[in-house]
Amino acid sequence: MCVVPSRPLYSRLVIVPSPATVRQAAVVVALQGAVLVVVAVVLVVRHLVGTEDPPWLSGYGTALWFAVMGSAVLAAGFALWTGRRWGRGVAVFAQLLLLPVAWYMAVDSRQWAYGVPVALVAVAVLALLFSPSALQWAAQYSPADDDR
Repeated sequence: MCVVPSRPLYSRLVIVPSPATVRQAAVVVALQGAVLVVVAVVLVVRHLVGTEDPPWLSGYGTALWFAVMGSAVLAAGFALWTGRRWGRGVAVFAQLLLLPVAWYMAVDSRQWAYGVPVALVAVAVLALLFSPSALQWAAQYSPADDDR
């Protein structure tokens, strides 16, 4: 027996266009992901050319971590840009992780020139993702929600 869905597949894959605030956050989030991927490539190249790693740094392991995290953050930026709401959760999580990193850089390491900009960018992205238009977009109904 063949079961025919009541709606065509394309109607269940509706993407709600994202507002300008979400697209602005998407650009920053995608740049953050791209930076992480570039750091991963730099770490691998450094290791391949024979640069001695400090004892606390595992060249390939750290590169793998940066590649995985960077790819996830880059995908979240793309998702936000294209109106896929799942990217918002990943982006918010990434920004919340950046806040303690910024604190460590600024306060504990006394690298204020690095910590303050990182914190400001993270707070700005969070402000964009929690703006009224972004919240309205995130709460919008989509036929794809019926399948959950």
